[in-house]
Amino acid sequence: MKKKHGTGVISAGAWGTAIAKIIAEKGFDVVLWDACEEVVNDINLKHRNSRYLLGVDLPENIRATTDMSEATVNREYILVATPSPYVTGVTKTLATQPDIREGIPLIGVLSKGFLPGTDGPRLILDVMENYLPGFYRNNLVYISGPSHAEEVSRGKITGLISACANGKNSIRLRELLSGSSLLIYSSLDVTGVQVCAAVKNVIAIAFGILEALTEITDSFGDNTESLLLAAGLAEIQSLGRTLGSQYPETFTSIAGVGDLDVTCRSRHGRNRRFGKEIITDRLLTRFENLEDLTGNISRVGYLPEGVHACAYVRELAGRHALKLPVCEAVFRILNKEADPLDIIRKVFSAMI
Repeated sequence: MKKKHGTGVISAGAWGTAIAKIIAEKGFDVVLWDACEEVVNDINLKHRNSRYLLGVDLPENIRATTDMSEATVNREYILVATPSPYVTGVTKTLATQPDIREGIPLIGVLSKGFLPGTDGPRLILDVMENYLPGFYRNNLVYISGPSHAEEVSRGKITGLISACANGKNSIRLRELLSGSSLLIYSSLDVTGVQVCAAVKNVIAIAFGILEALTEITDSFGDNTESLLLAAGLAEIQSLGRTLGSQYPETFTSIAGVGDLDVTCRSRHGRNRRFGKEIITDRLLTRFENLEDLTGNISRVGYLPEGVHACAYVRELAGRHALKLPVCEAVFRILNKEADPLDIIRKVFSAMI
């Protein structure tokens, strides 16, 4: 019998746990790392992740640990599913692991967003490559697509993009993850796929705001939501091409329009929920400005990654003289510089 792959998954949030479940169900050995001992114990003792993936039974061949070395030793694959604010710290720890230093495992990344760099906002893989050994440069694989963990973990048919400058690595990750419910497609457009994954969360916040505003004004409806979706996609493509994407088809694929659509419209979307609660729950009254919000994001009760991304997108737009009115509107709302209804109306008025 062919030996099954050993896979380490970094972060036992909803997405990391869902991916671990998919791999384990194929018969592969999976070690799932997380810093939270309560989550680790729940997985090991009850085969559940009650904090992040309620109601989903996990295979017994998933073992959880708080020891990073256990999740990296003798692993053929390492999948990083850490929320973007913690990716840099996790990468620094990964870089110290013996097998990583020797370049043994193939590393796939499922985190979404931008990270701070010495010269401004950077794409996630760019930052990770700065800390990992040199042979990982252009060999990291980026995984993204319209994929809420709640549905992936329950076997709902889902498509993902496996993007890598090294096509062979893209195919290896595609083979690891592919199954009856998970369809994986290869891509060389590492930049474009990363931009799509990060910026769609900002657009989803705007979508949630618009959804809530439809309850208090007759100006907006389904037509308006589709207009916002199209405008958001145009901004994603504009930034992606500026940062180096040379594959227009990325933005019309599941990495682009597909991921944007599900993030904006799905009931599982945290960024859409956050945008809606800005209006319905007056959520921003708890914070002074965007800096206060990002610094105390735990007070929200969940992590809408578009909050972090919108500041980075605004900085990138300024550096490259790009006009991204939807993303700019989200920034100004979160920074408490503008009334949501007024600025959303101005965004649409400017389209005329």
